[in-house]
Amino acid sequence: MAVKTLTIDGKPVSAPEGATILQAAKEAGIKIPTLCHLEGVYDVGACRLCLVEVAGTFKLLPACTTQVAEGMEIQTDTERLRKYRRLTLELLFAERNHFCAVCVSNNHCELQDLGRAFGLDHIRYEYRFPQWGVDLTHPLFGMDHNRCILCTRCVRVCWHIEGAGTKNVASRGERANIITDLTQSWGDSETCTDCGKCVMACPTGALFYKGATVAEMQRDRSKLEFIVTAREKKQWID
Repeated sequence: MAVKTLTIDGKPVSAPEGATILQAAKEAGIKIPTLCHLEGVYDVGACRLCLVEVAGTFKLLPACTTQVAEGMEIQTDTERLRKYRRLTLELLFAERNHFCAVCVSNNHCELQDLGRAFGLDHIRYEYRFPQWGVDLTHPLFGMDHNRCILCTRCVRVCWHIEGAGTKNVASRGERANIITDLTQSWGDSETCTDCGKCVMACPTGALFYKGATVAEMQRDRSKLEFIVTAREKKQWID
């Protein structure tokens, strides 16, 4: 396999052909913030937090879906990028109802962690306070649409790791939301296998185990990575 040579933040980096900027940066020990990226599932560039600057183009490119090329010069942490990332985080917090103090994922939330990292002690935009419901019809899990950031991690693990195809995205714009089957209640789903992979994948408190209370929702995503790795290596095939 051909190897590409490039620079990331002035650091010479080598990456295999077909690798993404995010993968190359991770291998080089350079951290790029993400929310929709999840090891083991394909990337969709939904959150836009991993945008980077590439010499030769004025556009900001998503590191998770942009493949490396020979001679690329990439910047991952500039004033322009910090401005856009903070803006994105502010809009995520304003769009729905993220009340961290009473959330099951308080102190175990990727959105909250990034808010702290970028110093978000306030936001500049008006909170929308939409009227979203909470689906508690499933015997094991719950979904709080108020805390969903539409990263689609749950959709992708449901389709491409579990293979159930239960979760999906419906509507557009401010009415976009995660649905179960054809907008059924989760507890009425005939396709859900009760595996909990979607709950393990969620970066916020939107998906949770029933019975979890404030700050109790912790996730072990290594299980998802183990499943994907085992399948790639055909460890379960005689």
